[in-house]
Amino acid sequence: MDRNFKRALSLVLKHEGGWSDHPKDPGGATMKGVTLASFRQYVKPTATKADLRKITDEQLATIYRRHYWDAVHGAELPDGIDFAAFDFAVNSGPSRSAKYLQAVVGVTQDGRIGPATLRAIRSKRAADVVNALCDKRMAFLEDLSTWPTFRKGWTRRVSDVRAEAIRMAGSSPSLPTGTPPASGNWLSRILAALFSLFRR
Repeated sequence: MDRNFKRALSLVLKHEGGWSDHPKDPGGATMKGVTLASFRQYVKPTATKADLRKITDEQLATIYRRHYWDAVHGAELPDGIDFAAFDFAVNSGPSRSAKYLQAVVGVTQDGRIGPATLRAIRSKRAADVVNALCDKRMAFLEDLSTWPTFRKGWTRRVSDVRAEAIRMAGSSPSLPTGTPPASGNWLSRILAALFSLFRR
């Protein structure tokens, strides 16, 4: 729900950190997770990297809300799913987050969350949707050419998101049964469960 935006944003920013201009990051220069392209789109069309580094909290919240939260209809998603979809959108793009969420609930993957998608989401247990979305997110990340460079940070991030999103949904992380999936997914679930236990 929309009341979760501020909380979700604060959690996202824990992983986004401050200034970054990693040569292997396809997003290019970022400040607190905001790319120069996004800053130019929503704040200042002629902005430079120096302008981006001086982004205000108000500008930051505006960009995150308009470019990511609103794009995945965070205000209409159930608690926990809103955060999981929002963080995925920030990390890998709103369209991809929406399509993967649609795949999880079995509706057409058009990247636009509308009435049919929302009905399907609300018909399922929030914790199950969060777990499935995080599994798909990990599988996507593991296939990227930049996985060897960023795998530790990405694995930790998705694990943290899974645990917090399930907490927001009012449930405890559940471990998979049977044969474990890809190693990254299995590891992230174990870390999420342990993280939740130590936080109690």
